[in-house]
Amino acid sequence: MSTLGRSGVRVGPLGLGAAVIGNLYTEVPDQQAHDTVTTAWQQGIRYFDTAPHYGLGLSERRLGEALRGYDRDTYTLSTKVGRRLEPGPGDGDDLAHGFAVPNTYRRVWDFSADGIRRSLEASLERLGLDRVDVVYLHDPDDHAEQAFHEGYPALEKLRSEGVVGAIGAGMNQTAMLTRFVRDTDIDVVLCAGRYTLLDQSALADLLPAAEERGTSVVIGGAFNSGLLADPKPAATYNYAQVSDELLARALRLKALAEHHGSTLRAAALAFCGAHPAVASVLVGARSAAEIEDGAQQFATPVPTAFWKELRDSGLLRADTPLPTEEPS
Repeated sequence: MSTLGRSGVRVGPLGLGAAVIGNLYTEVPDQQAHDTVTTAWQQGIRYFDTAPHYGLGLSERRLGEALRGYDRDTYTLSTKVGRRLEPGPGDGDDLAHGFAVPNTYRRVWDFSADGIRRSLEASLERLGLDRVDVVYLHDPDDHAEQAFHEGYPALEKLRSEGVVGAIGAGMNQTAMLTRFVRDTDIDVVLCAGRYTLLDQSALADLLPAAEERGTSVVIGGAFNSGLLADPKPAATYNYAQVSDELLARALRLKALAEHHGSTLRAAALAFCGAHPAVASVLVGARSAAEIEDGAQQFATPVPTAFWKELRDSGLLRADTPLPTEEPS
């Protein structure tokens, strides 16, 4: 277990990212979503991450329903603020935002102090729980001024009041996350897709800054939204159709992993968790089988020879921290 910054909030090395059970891309039946969460629990996962954005609240509702059967003090839960949900037209779906749900709500960007509190209160109502442990400012890319000058102080106040245990920011870029690490007193950042076997851009700024400041990093998007889980022409990379160049690189990584008796999934997860600043790696799953596989892959050591060949072939930077556990 790792502690997030100086907060005292603890997370395990592997967490469940609940975007997928919010009907990311395609529908997930209620029972299947429930089974995904309960199987994650059976696999020893005790950190769960969600957001109002995921399925217009569906992810929060499903995750809360599944977790209510467990002692609240035995797991860590994070959600996000910055997008409030208001009644929507209800005349179609939300696939334009990536979720196969009716558009009965619409997202409203709001990083104001009042918006932060209203969003958190609504999240708790959807979750059906008395608290969350971690709150992230969610994707403030185009709202930096309000996020830094209103949203962050609001989170800092919630933390000082004991309403939440840890605060942070979650984004798909490193530059603004690095600014949060350097200019605020956040406990943790959630970096999605920028520290993977295909993209190590977080090594240039975010990860060194986090180490220096003692800020924890949670890695999301370890599979770059699917490509590193199963590289094929129909795969997605960063939520868009994969390019031929990236597909070829992913297939090369897969072949190398299999040559060394491992899998690309195991290597992708192990890589993300190896950096000393990383407290936890989130894996998304839409079924019990997927999360069971993810947990098993994460627990399987990847041969040292694989990492050496990656470095020697130039597929990884020479200074990239790599897993130290070696199979016997």
